[in-house]
Amino acid sequence: MGVISPLGTDSNGELLTTGHLKELGKDDFLELLVTKLKNQDPLDPMDDEAFIAELAQFSSLEQLQNLNDALSNSLDYDYLQMQTINNTMATSLIGKEVKASYSDIYLDDINQPEIGYTLTDNAASVQISIMDADGNVVAQRTVEDVAAGNNSYQWDGKDDDGERLSDGYYSVEIDAYNADGGTLTTSVYVEGRVTGVVYYDGSAYLQVNGTEIPLSGVSEISEIQES
Repeated sequence: MGVISPLGTDSNGELLTTGHLKELGKDDFLELLVTKLKNQDPLDPMDDEAFIAELAQFSSLEQLQNLNDALSNSLDYDYLQMQTINNTMATSLIGKEVKASYSDIYLDDINQPEIGYTLTDNAASVQISIMDADGNVVAQRTVEDVAAGNNSYQWDGKDDDGERLSDGYYSVEIDAYNADGGTLTTSVYVEGRVTGVVYYDGSAYLQVNGTEIPLSGVSEISEIQES
C-alpha cells in the first residue's frame, strides 16, 4: 500500500493527497499553490524567492504537459495518415495479380485451397501441417523430392481420416528437410488475383484465392495478362 501524504484541501474541502491514489497535474499544482498562499501566516509570509521558485515549477510542469499532449496528437495524426494511405493503396490493387506471404487459408464447402510455399534448397521431404483456430493439427501431408524455389500443394479440405472439415480459417506451417534430415528455410505465400478488400480494426486485407492477406504481406504486384 502506497504512502499517502496530506497536502491541504481543495475548493470543495476535500483532502489532497499524493501517492498511487492521486496523480497531480498542473491544475492540482496551481490549486495547491493558491491554497498555500491563502493559508500562510500573514506575520511570516512566503518570501519573494520562494514564490518565484513555485511559479517556475508550475510553468515547467505546464510546458512539459503541453509538449506531451502535442507529441501524442502528432503520433495519432501520423498513424491515421499512414492508415489512410495504406487503405487507399489496397483498393487500387483490386484486379491486379499479387504474391504475398500469409499464414491462414479459408475453407468453404466447395473449395480446395492451394498452398504455395518457397524452398531455399532441394528437399527430400516437405511436411505440410494444417491447424484449426485452437492450434490443433487437423491434417498433415508429406510431399517427397521437392525442388528448390516456388512450389504449391492443393489441399482437399479433408482431415487425416478423410473427412471433410468444417468451413472456416485454418493456419498453415511448412517444414522441409534435406536428405540428411536437416531443416530447410521455407516461406508460405499465396499468388493470385485480388478480388476485393476487407477491413478489420481499420486495417486493410486483400482477398486472394479465398484468403485474406494483410497489405504488409504483399511482395510482388503485376497486371493481369489478358489472353
